Amino acid sequence: MTVAEENASLEAKSPFVLRVELGKDVAENETRSAIASGDLGFLHSFTTGSAVDGPGIRLVAWTTLCMFRCKYCHNPDTWTLSNGIPVTLARATEELRKYASGLKAMGGGFTLSGGEPLMQARFAARLFAAARELGIHTAIETNGFYGERLTDAELANIDLVILDMKAFSLGQHRRVTAGIDNAQVFEFCQRLASLKRPMWFRYVLVPGLTDVPDEMEKVAGFAASLGVVERAEILPFHQMGRYKWQKLGLDYALSTTAPPSQEVVARAVRIFRAAGLRSD
Repeated sequence: MTVAEENASLEAKSPFVLRVELGKDVAENETRSAIASGDLGFLHSFTTGSAVDGPGIRLVAWTTLCMFRCKYCHNPDTWTLSNGIPVTLARATEELRKYASGLKAMGGGFTLSGGEPLMQARFAARLFAAARELGIHTAIETNGFYGERLTDAELANIDLVILDMKAFSLGQHRRVTAGIDNAQVFEFCQRLASLKRPMWFRYVLVPGLTDVPDEMEKVAGFAASLGVVERAEILPFHQMGRYKWQKLGLDYALSTTAPPSQEVVARAVRIFRAAGLRSD
């Protein structure tokens, strides 16, 4: 790791800041070793003061690397591992330590998001273990595809799993993502249910893409059937990440899509509430 990489700022005002090629000078063999051991992670940034990524006020670490390539993604710079800052486990743990007292006082905690954090599962598992030793509430925001990469003991270090549910039917899931299957997502959810691990569901509402009542009804019914989903969050689509697609030279199919109206959002909330879920 170069001195420049070691000194790169971990904090960003928001995850909407574009960050690229911050880890491009890490050798391939070092990258492979880091992913396998968890000694080193690749992070877009840490952001502080979040009130929307779990209970209370949160410190959020945003990982890089994701294979889902969701059409509505607002952080496509997190798709690529080398766009992230190489961060040693010790440095990331020290970042947690800095905020530990304040997070506990505010009834908050630490959330690991992405990207897809379970694509760096060893780093994630070790960072959650460190957070647990500091007495910090922990949460992960994940698409659930790589849930099998964590053991039951490692899952026990995560107080809350925030599951980004893209779709219920296979065809719709493939339409929203880069053609990805969702069988492993269901398996992970059912495993969490059997372990009695608390979950939240998130569903991004995109006019013309995910604003499909039948899909929402099936997602809501599945969430309710698990018996561990404490909350369902409807996230209205926005265009705050559009400039990233443009800067990265990516074809953004939703460039002219408007956010959903209040009426459309309210309808989605009603669907999830009808399934017996707390929803907003």
